[in-house]
Amino acid sequence: MNTSRRSRLAAAITLSLVGALGLSACGSGFSSPAATGTAAATGSGPVSVLIASSGDAETAAVKSAVADWSKTSGTTASVNVASDMAQQLSQGFASGKPADVFYLSPDQLAGYASNGSLEPYGDSLPNKSDFYPELTKAFTYNGKLYCAPKDSSTLSLVINTDMWRAAGLSDADIPTSWDQLESTAKKLTTGKTVGLTFSPEIARIGAFIPQAGGSLVSADGKRATVNSDANVQALTFVKKLLTDGSTKYSSDLGAGWGGEAFGKGLAAMTIEGNWIGGAMSKDYPTIKYRTVELPAGPKGKGTLEFTNCWGIAADSKNKPAAEKLVQQLTSTQTENGFAKAFGVMPSIKSAAGQFKKDFPDQAASLAGTQYAQTLPAQAGAADVIKDFNAKLATLKTSDPKTILDAIQPEMTAILSK
Repeated sequence: MNTSRRSRLAAAITLSLVGALGLSACGSGFSSPAATGTAAATGSGPVSVLIASSGDAETAAVKSAVADWSKTSGTTASVNVASDMAQQLSQGFASGKPADVFYLSPDQLAGYASNGSLEPYGDSLPNKSDFYPELTKAFTYNGKLYCAPKDSSTLSLVINTDMWRAAGLSDADIPTSWDQLESTAKKLTTGKTVGLTFSPEIARIGAFIPQAGGSLVSADGKRATVNSDANVQALTFVKKLLTDGSTKYSSDLGAGWGGEAFGKGLAAMTIEGNWIGGAMSKDYPTIKYRTVELPAGPKGKGTLEFTNCWGIAADSKNKPAAEKLVQQLTSTQTENGFAKAFGVMPSIKSAAGQFKKDFPDQAASLAGTQYAQTLPAQAGAADVIKDFNAKLATLKTSDPKTILDAIQPEMTAILSK
């Protein structure tokens, strides 16, 4: 085994431990636009696609879109659904026989990019400027855009409308500031129901950080800013919500996540991503709710954004065709089709207008893409986030600055590698 292959194998084993990919979305209606090329123009050989699916709707939508491209281009293409995406992806890289195109999460990018497993094709995409900047930032490594963001999800405030009316609240009471969020949560807290809930993790609590003007790393990604004054202010506010009794972690309510606590009527509001729609329609169809933008903090609006990309393997035997396929999968028509099929938001700005028409109830989620931050995705960040979450679980009885001071050197260490 040569040195390059050994390094890929070692990295692949490490990355197989990374958590499963986040939720994604897709849609229906995949009639192909103008031909994207012929087999001769795009390379020879078939193209294989490996995905981690949220369910039958997503699987069918991706297969339909890939089949449409295959028919138009003349290049054979197939879609396989991974039972364990992280493991199968790492095994493919280690063996030198990976899928040509695959789902890739931000926390996997640095490891696979640094060991040469990924083809850095993103900068050559004709529609590169159409992607939301924060999404391309998530998949940029050493100054190169490695892959095309495939979709987007942001955090918003989800409100139980029956409980809202029962508390005597109207549209005029939708909270637009931290003070209003705090007072509204108190008004909605009655009996066994708390006003607000969210999961005890930075992937939810972190939405308050940009609202205070903070971030976990500097804009260039080179410096840890975890224990900044802005971040202390954000966590101090969250602690205040938790200590006054109007807000509880979903785990303290006996629920696995905010959506479950909300669906069971244990909380009148929750901070969740737009994927909550699927859970509500499937598991809690009788609950009436609406989604609004998160309240602004001292420094304005802020939220968190989550995404995956279409990775292409460096060992692919047909990279030209793989890139052509990705171009169609990230076209306006296809991304809007995915949105209809399984609920994710498009990763491109040109699809926003149609998305608003098709999903007016998700206007708040879409608006969040304009001011969202993504969590750090540098190599090693997953371990830092894990430790951060463990400390945040005790935020109600801990000092916010002490928590942030403990994470600061950990983040600094991974950024210096």
